[in-house]
Amino acid sequence: MLLSKKSPLLHAFCAIGLSSCAQAPVEYESSRQFREGKFTNADSRVTGGSLAKVPGILWRYISETRIAPEPVKPVPMQLLTPELLANPDKNSVEIYRLGHSSLLLNLHGDYWLIDPVFGERASPVSWAGPKRYHQPPISLEQLPKLAGVIISHDHYDHLDYPTITALGDKVGQYVVPLGVGKHLREWGVEPESIKELDWWESFQHKQVTLTATPAQHFSGRSVGDSNETLWASWVIKTPEQSIFFSGDSGYFDGFKEIGERLFDLTLMENGAYDKDWPDIHMIPEQTLQAHKDLRGHVLMPVHNGTFDLALHPWYEPFERLSALAKQDDIPLLTPVMGQGVNLNQLPDTSPWWRELMTQGNNHE
Repeated sequence: MLLSKKSPLLHAFCAIGLSSCAQAPVEYESSRQFREGKFTNADSRVTGGSLAKVPGILWRYISETRIAPEPVKPVPMQLLTPELLANPDKNSVEIYRLGHSSLLLNLHGDYWLIDPVFGERASPVSWAGPKRYHQPPISLEQLPKLAGVIISHDHYDHLDYPTITALGDKVGQYVVPLGVGKHLREWGVEPESIKELDWWESFQHKQVTLTATPAQHFSGRSVGDSNETLWASWVIKTPEQSIFFSGDSGYFDGFKEIGERLFDLTLMENGAYDKDWPDIHMIPEQTLQAHKDLRGHVLMPVHNGTFDLALHPWYEPFERLSALAKQDDIPLLTPVMGQGVNLNQLPDTSPWWRELMTQGNNHE
């Protein structure tokens, strides 16, 4: 059943994170990405979220034989503790991968979260949908005070209602693409703590500059609210380093424009791709090419290893990208969940996923 904008049921869904009740504010009209009430990609032919493909995709999930949809052993991790995080290095940038696209960053003494999803499922409901392969290496309660949270877009595997509500007053500032603030306000976040940015707009916090940059994707949390919020990649600039976070994106020419800056590290989507959605997610070959377009130095893949969101084997993104990076002599970082990565002294990382690989493991 489709829900109208005035439906009481839709307002109930809004309250628990399934949808949004708010209309797009008039100020979005000044955005070049906002047309006829919806946000669009630079290539307006790429819309994403089409319902026309849903029956075919569902049939594939039912009928196709799955190969290794999930690990056969526990995903390795290094547990993070409050004691370990108590005194962040003020002279460096440190990154801790928490799972999927969730990252904890120490930016010169201040902690930031990117796309935090601590929930058990990437889903609008707690009883169905993609379930985690592993728990986060730190609990929400153990997290330190956060200077801010950066969100790339409002899909359930990047914007998690239970996580946002549980963070509460731990967060100083939310920095999000246009429109995403309406979700946060409806979930109880104070409006003055939210900064919404259009592509190429920036937010300054002490010595850190965050810039929302283009991506090729789509948005929405329920039937009827597609593309009412913007999606973005992010440039994170400190006095010594420049980091790029892709968010979710198909491959597009925008990477070359963003790549006029130089990046010490790119955090690139690498996973949940498929032939049925080639314009909104990248295959590993495109991930590597986007890294080159960005003129990145070290590449760290994300958007993998936590949820089963596509039909490829869970380990395939790691294997394909690892081989491609080796072939092109591109430094690749693949830390286990929770392992610290200090940009001043990069650690050695291993192909940890290979111990968890198997052939012919069908989804149960």
